[in-house]
Amino acid sequence: MADIIQLLPDHVANQIAAGEVVQRPASVVKELLENAIDAKATNIKLIVKDAGKTLIQVIDDGVGMSTTDARLCFERHATSKIKAAEDLFQLNTKGFRGEAMASIAAIAHVELNTKQENDEVGTQIKIEGSKVISQETVATPKGTSILVKNLFYNIPARRNFLKSTPVELRHIIDEFHRVVLAHPEISFAMYHNGGELFNLTASNQRQRVVNVFGGKTNEKLVPVSEETEIVKISGFVGKPQFAKKSRGEQFFFVNNRFIKSAYLHHAISNAFEGLLNEKTHPSYFLYLEVNPESIDINIHPTKTEIKFDDEHSLYAILRSTVKHSLGQFSVAPVIDFERDPNLDTPYGYKDKPIVAPTVEVDSTFNPFKEEKRKTSFGTPSYKKDNTQSWESLYVGLESKSNTAIFDTKELTFESEEVTGSLFSETLEPKKVTTSYQLHRKYIVSTIKSGMVVIDQHRAHQRILYEQLLENITVKEAVSQQLLFPLALQFSTTDMALLLELKDSLEHTGFAFGSFDGEQVEVTGIPMNITESEVTIILDQLISDLQNEVPETSFSQSDIMAKSLAKSLAVKTGDVLEEAAQEALVNDLFACKEPSVSPFNKPTFITMTVEELDKKFL
Repeated sequence: MADIIQLLPDHVANQIAAGEVVQRPASVVKELLENAIDAKATNIKLIVKDAGKTLIQVIDDGVGMSTTDARLCFERHATSKIKAAEDLFQLNTKGFRGEAMASIAAIAHVELNTKQENDEVGTQIKIEGSKVISQETVATPKGTSILVKNLFYNIPARRNFLKSTPVELRHIIDEFHRVVLAHPEISFAMYHNGGELFNLTASNQRQRVVNVFGGKTNEKLVPVSEETEIVKISGFVGKPQFAKKSRGEQFFFVNNRFIKSAYLHHAISNAFEGLLNEKTHPSYFLYLEVNPESIDINIHPTKTEIKFDDEHSLYAILRSTVKHSLGQFSVAPVIDFERDPNLDTPYGYKDKPIVAPTVEVDSTFNPFKEEKRKTSFGTPSYKKDNTQSWESLYVGLESKSNTAIFDTKELTFESEEVTGSLFSETLEPKKVTTSYQLHRKYIVSTIKSGMVVIDQHRAHQRILYEQLLENITVKEAVSQQLLFPLALQFSTTDMALLLELKDSLEHTGFAFGSFDGEQVEVTGIPMNITESEVTIILDQLISDLQNEVPETSFSQSDIMAKSLAKSLAVKTGDVLEEAAQEALVNDLFACKEPSVSPFNKPTFITMTVEELDKKFL
């Protein structure tokens, strides 16, 4: 029998390895940014087009590479970070496996320009699908510039699995956040399709968090600090009142490397126990420093998971540290049965000096002296003589016109003929209720064959979804103008997404004023929502669009319609009047697809009389 096992060609092996390292454009961004940091860069620029599908470029001012290193960096398992297996447990750099550049070059068009500080000229290398196209000597500034074009050009199946531009851009921004938050001492800039999204100067940890997530973030942060033999903890947690429904702003960094850890996340959630509203999640930006020998980084292809030697101690320290910070800065509520809140200093007088009250006595005051007195305002007042009695107020009221009104001779009376009786002889038939609400969740209505049970939340979602989709694509909706415009704060990335959605949102009934930095002015809202719901609805919409919920949507308009329908629909527990119930039933069966919600869940079930009869057998 012939041999059937054979060695794979290098370009095939590289493509297989790329499947682990490069899952989407954000994976390339992560690897290139980490390489720039390892190169000791102080200024790093990230340039992206079409959410990385067309172009990803990272420019740094690091140490650069020699001609030999520039060529060798595209070989598999070629790295300057480790030389022996023992070095895996003494890692202080980002990359160490030597697979990133080889994997990227296998599935894209790559152009590398690099130069060391003492060299007069640099090196340019162009690679397409692991094949070196050219290598030249060029004039280039100190540092390295890497262009990655046409990602997955030779693997169309992988390219077809990429999500929409907003979703892929969100993943890139997430990776960008993870890198810039870990290194506040480095200046970063990010550009997408020619527009600047971030321009972050070197700063401290708190300033970097505020610069990334907006100026309003500063008031939400509570500092955390603790140092033990096992771990040194620093960073910030968000105040409970600013907790969000999505898990967006949650970051763990171990030795300046972003990680994901459900175990450590549970420690934070445990520290916030009793302080958060239901279905909300706290924000945290925590930096942990541990001995590199006590962790194993090489357990996951993306290096986002770490194995700790002593997880239980780390859990206890982290939980108690966060709990201590919340109590130290008076974030957690305190119950003091001895304290009288009436004795607390008013907020307006908290920082004012205490001044003893003064008493002024007018020794010349005579309460019986009526000619001239001083009022409490210091202005003289004169008492008028009461020369006329109260009866004089009625002088002049008697006139001919007045007497004519009360002349009974000229009064006329309407006929006292009885035109009808109070109770009609024939009673109108009482209106029969065709539907009623069951447990504030279902609407039960009669049909010819039996009855129909409708889920009010899903049914209203279907109705709103079709109305919103029609408003977005066909006609403009009615908007109610606000007397006082709402000024809402959003992060830089959220503002960019809102600008992209502005036209579609205006078709649903929203009206916007100015878009200024991190603030947007809302001047009008749809007819069926209130002012208090605007922030919640827009936050949910941004979250859904960034995460593409559901991922099977066909277009951005479809995702928007589904998100708004989910937010605006009546909830389980809402009481509906009889007229509202009938309107809901009629509107549902007037829809194009009344049987399912926008998320493909059934909206109603039917039960025939025969099925009911069988229940009584």
